[in-house]
Amino acid sequence: MSATTDNARERAGTVAADGAPVVEIRGLVKDFPVGGLLSRGRFRALGGIDLDVRRGEIMALVGESGSGKSTIARCVARLEQPTSGTLRVDGVDVLAAEPRRASRAYRAKVQMVFQDPFGSLNPAHRVEHFLTRALVLHGRATSASTLKRRLTELLDTVDLDHALLDAYPHELSGGQRQRVAIARALAVEPEVILADEPTSMLDVSVRIGILNLMRRLRDERGISLLYITHDLAAARYIADRTTVMFAGEVVEAGESTALMAGPAHPYTRLLLSAVPDPRRAGTFDPAERAALRAQVLGATTCPYAADGRCRDDAPVHHVVEPGWTVRCHRYRPHAEVARRALDVSGTATAQTA
Repeated sequence: MSATTDNARERAGTVAADGAPVVEIRGLVKDFPVGGLLSRGRFRALGGIDLDVRRGEIMALVGESGSGKSTIARCVARLEQPTSGTLRVDGVDVLAAEPRRASRAYRAKVQMVFQDPFGSLNPAHRVEHFLTRALVLHGRATSASTLKRRLTELLDTVDLDHALLDAYPHELSGGQRQRVAIARALAVEPEVILADEPTSMLDVSVRIGILNLMRRLRDERGISLLYITHDLAAARYIADRTTVMFAGEVVEAGESTALMAGPAHPYTRLLLSAVPDPRRAGTFDPAERAALRAQVLGATTCPYAADGRCRDDAPVHHVVEPGWTVRCHRYRPHAEVARRALDVSGTATAQTA
């Protein structure tokens, strides 16, 4: 067993009990210009995101297309420059320390696996080129013998045959190409992997293999994963926690199993209604779901809002249970009761003291 593998497993054992966040996002805003070069129009893709990814956990980021999921990942990967907000990795304010572009050291900590494995692999090069380039650029292979051993280890880790080192991307299946992309990310021994819908372009029969691979990487190496998807079934299967995004905002976040079993926000319920579930009684009428979607997305008053309150007073995050928050006015009374209870408790404690 190599020293690299030993170090990875030691790190996994260390972070397994560490609940501290490795990625901390606070007030992240991203605006895109619209209307051409002379226009001052701006489109707000992210509206002040607060998000933590803990060490050794898989966090799923779910929502429809256009909700801002991939924009968050691209900001964390430093492929997009946020308009405002803070991004901390290992406690370091990255945007302040490296304002213009990410350093090579940061790239070694945070790696990204893209949605389209064929588009992210240059068709003119063989698999060996992709892995060798990552190893050499980041100083993970200083001799020919070390390089050969590391190439073998990477292919073993992602369950690929060693003969595929000589293959071109077009000679591989979609699942094999995605495994090569994951191996390339692993070559620099990252702490965080941003997986942007890594299974959406794969056959259903091979998706479970990629999901199991990512879970194994978390278990064996202690790598944190931000898993971006619109598939709530996959999120429930792979993720420890799930964050639901809608229109550039986080609307609900909590432990995956509990959140999927009893979603608090109407938008989360809408997303779950589209997931096939043989245990669900009866069927969900598509026309009813379309009407609910129009209501939740603002075409009419949300059926769960009182007197259209969301239009006049933006909801804030309320605690459903410890570790589970929802951005919805329906939970305001519960939050106010809890606040008053804390106030009374604090007053009683002060009087006793």
